Amino acid sequence: MKRPIVVAVDAMGGDNAPGVEVEGAVAAARQWQIPIILVGDSVRIEQELNKYTLDGLDITVRQASEVIGMHDSASVAVRKKKDSSIRVAFNLVKNEEAHAVVSAGNSGATMASGMFVLGRIKGIDRPAIATIMPNLKDNTLVLDVGGNVDCKPQHLAQFVLMGEVYARHILGKPAPRVGLLSNGEEESKGNELTREAHRLLKGGRPSYVGYVEGRDVFNGAVDVVVCDGFVGNVVLKLSEGLAEAIGSMLKKEIGSRFLAKLGYLLARPAFKAFKKKLDYAEYGGAPLLGIEGTGVICHGGSSSKAIQNAIFQARESVAKAINDELMAQLRKSALEQESLRDAGHAAAALAEAEPVKGVAG
Repeated sequence: MKRPIVVAVDAMGGDNAPGVEVEGAVAAARQWQIPIILVGDSVRIEQELNKYTLDGLDITVRQASEVIGMHDSASVAVRKKKDSSIRVAFNLVKNEEAHAVVSAGNSGATMASGMFVLGRIKGIDRPAIATIMPNLKDNTLVLDVGGNVDCKPQHLAQFVLMGEVYARHILGKPAPRVGLLSNGEEESKGNELTREAHRLLKGGRPSYVGYVEGRDVFNGAVDVVVCDGFVGNVVLKLSEGLAEAIGSMLKKEIGSRFLAKLGYLLARPAFKAFKKKLDYAEYGGAPLLGIEGTGVICHGGSSSKAIQNAIFQARESVAKAINDELMAQLRKSALEQESLRDAGHAAAALAEAEPVKGVAG
């Protein structure tokens, strides 16, 4: 009998831990029958679990005595806090007691723990944090959104591959279009990093369409947008702030006019659908791509609904073998590059061997 996919949840990482983590885990276990291990302060977790009816749910607790805070240095915390909830959660995956990790804690520490405990996929130099953003058609995957503030061109090229695989197998886009975020679509635009990355990517992957601009994140022109973590995090925070500002401004304008209030009553279903589309909780969390395992990073202020959806997202990533597909694509790319090198060497040898026409012997 096939073993069910188990998700380990860092129950101590979020701003409102462990309450929302426990509530989200209970909801996920109840709705999708997902076995879950809650990692952290067992006394506090058990107190939260006692608030719910757990009959028929496969939820267990694993003790972890330490917590990595939002202001802790990721690398130092991972090395020194060996019994932190996030590190213990990744150890469960390493020891094959769980298949995936979900955390709303320090994103840097989550990425560092994943790398330290599980390692990187061969062929990937830097894991990337991806996030799903709504667009005019459906959604756009953006990476990296904060894992790597300083990147090299080959890192962006690897992000393109990871984003393509995730969009195809998780977002259900059979032929995803991938663009490199720049300050213009023309090849003359960009900076040294983007120009060199574009040179590496151009003609190498059919999915790569070239430079895209910030507006293309939301207009549906592409399915995946790639950038370094510094730019990506600015895009993410700006988008979150803009969504909140639009909501507040609409609420203020509607509240100040009688006709607007009347119009709101008639358009309430549309406003509700719009709000749902902008709600990050609907998308769960940000997949951590490039580690030898599955990790999903949630917003620090995540609601229980966001945790619930992140658990499902993690389960789906394992079920659809995202890492296996990524490794297969990397092997394919390596073979293609090797084939191109061999063809180039053969052409050079042939040219060297042939006599030059028009020259007397």
